[in-house]
Amino acid sequence: MRPVRVIAVLAALVMAVATPGVAAAAPLTSSDRDAGVRTRVHTAGRVEADGDSLKYSWPGVYFEGNFRGTGVGIVLNDAAADYDIQIDGTTVTTLVTPGQTTHWVRGLRKGVHRVRVVKRSESPWATSEFGGFVAVPHGAILAGPTARHRQIEFIGDSFTAGYGNMSTTRECTGDQVNRTTNADLSFGAITARRLNADYQINAYSGRGMVRNYNGSEPQSNFRTFYDRALLSVEGDVWQNPGTWRPQLVLIGLGINDFSTAINPGEQWTPETLVAAYRTAYHAFLDKLRSQYGRDPIIVVSATHMSNTTVFAELAQQIVQERNSRGDDRIRFWYYPETGLDYGGCHWHPSAHDHRLIADRLGDFIATLPLRWWPT
Repeated sequence: MRPVRVIAVLAALVMAVATPGVAAAAPLTSSDRDAGVRTRVHTAGRVEADGDSLKYSWPGVYFEGNFRGTGVGIVLNDAAADYDIQIDGTTVTTLVTPGQTTHWVRGLRKGVHRVRVVKRSESPWATSEFGGFVAVPHGAILAGPTARHRQIEFIGDSFTAGYGNMSTTRECTGDQVNRTTNADLSFGAITARRLNADYQINAYSGRGMVRNYNGSEPQSNFRTFYDRALLSVEGDVWQNPGTWRPQLVLIGLGINDFSTAINPGEQWTPETLVAAYRTAYHAFLDKLRSQYGRDPIIVVSATHMSNTTVFAELAQQIVQERNSRGDDRIRFWYYPETGLDYGGCHWHPSAHDHRLIADRLGDFIATLPLRWWPT
């Protein structure tokens, strides 16, 4: 077992109280235990069962559980990503590339508590594994929390992933980017929690709809990976268990397509890139409609770019084209740079910026004719 680096958050764990609404949770039956870790946790993320564990790759994947006792163990196998552990709504520990371990939180007040484990960082080159929660002596893992009625899917790139949003400097090494990326404090996660919604953050830094940042890896793009649960496994396809039916889908793809000049040797001209982007975006919207039906509202988002207005103009045109075809539940949302400091790694939105974007997104969502149906 490799050593675990732990960043401790000052929290009076010995004074932790039971989370309202979980005290009535019942201990698992023997048939529940036989069914595997899925019955003991709640997650909305793209996960794949492997024996009694769950594997995944996307940032922001979270696992929630209920337990009774003075502590809880969290079983992880992940040498690439970082995690926050939250007890009764308070982050008590950050695990940095924990490896294969059972991390224990102890010293809690006797009673019923809620635990939440969330993958902070991106690690598309690796597969993460969660093995469930473990009770301390005289404690018990209770049945997992129920799914929330509201579901939101966030699709995008580094802005959506929260790339380097916790950094105090714009100049970052690769390791610093990994340590300061916190998808749980991205605008999407903040917005979903404010709405008491389950969510997925299906975001991949540097990827575009058709062209990646600076023309890198031209053989693939974001759409290459969208269907996967395990990003590094070619041909992997996530099997929706039937419980993921988002009422709102927000797409933010285009910064990487248009933020850098086309390099010599790339396949694109400015005109063919625009045409390919429009065609691919329409095909992606068709895909989402096929997956989720006609009811969800799909938001095509864009934001300020210092070098061009093509991204925002194209996104708006694509929405207008869909609307003209009779789909009025596809909407356009633009968030300006006003008030943003871009203080994260490599001029990405900072934690402050993500809160501000979440404010603006919340105001926009309030104008939408959403149908929050029970799951």
